[in-house]
Amino acid sequence: MVDGVTNVANSQSSTVTQTSNSTLGKNDFMNLLIAQMKNQDPMSPMDGTQFAAQLAQFSSLEQLQNLNDEMTTSINANYALTQSINNTLSATLIGKEVKVNGGDFQNNGQQSVQLGYTLPGQASSVTLNIYDANGNLVKSFDNLSTSTGDNKLSWDFTDNNGSKVQNGKYTFSVTAKGTDGSDMQADLFKLGTVDGVKFSNSGTSLTVDGSDYQLSDIAEIINPNLNGGN
Repeated sequence: MVDGVTNVANSQSSTVTQTSNSTLGKNDFMNLLIAQMKNQDPMSPMDGTQFAAQLAQFSSLEQLQNLNDEMTTSINANYALTQSINNTLSATLIGKEVKVNGGDFQNNGQQSVQLGYTLPGQASSVTLNIYDANGNLVKSFDNLSTSTGDNKLSWDFTDNNGSKVQNGKYTFSVTAKGTDGSDMQADLFKLGTVDGVKFSNSGTSLTVDGSDYQLSDIAEIINPNLNGGN
């Protein structure tokens, strides 16, 4: 009798050891139920109510796992469909002019770049400064448009001395004064033409004037002519 009890304990210990390193699934649940029935005390067998309750738990577990699998499959299918739609729509942007938020841009050897700023109200003065990758001032523009809304200007990649600047990264900032002399916050953007579309594991990116931007960086698709500015 002692040996029998020892064998049952060893069997149960072995079962727990084998499954402790992984998540219990419906097959593990069924194996435990069968082991319990095989090793139950003959003098005090499991009653029908308890057995029915465990079967109900097993059924619920199986349904929840199947539902989880179906939801995972549905989510993956929706993601693939969304990505496919994004890729298809992105291709139609080639040749379009887009507005990219931010004050950084790249000189890739193009003839010029379109820089812009958005004013929340009428300004009394606006100055735009351009800096190289080391933070050195290379170009300043004064007496710019003070109109409310979007304004733009074109830079031909020449410095204040009229010399061509080197290829590389550049940034620009705008200092604006309101009609009452107070500082105004101007939102910065760039305008460029979409040259191509790239697809990768990280998502879809657009090549704008030789530089790559994520779709989330594109603020607007606009007409070639932007109202206001120089």
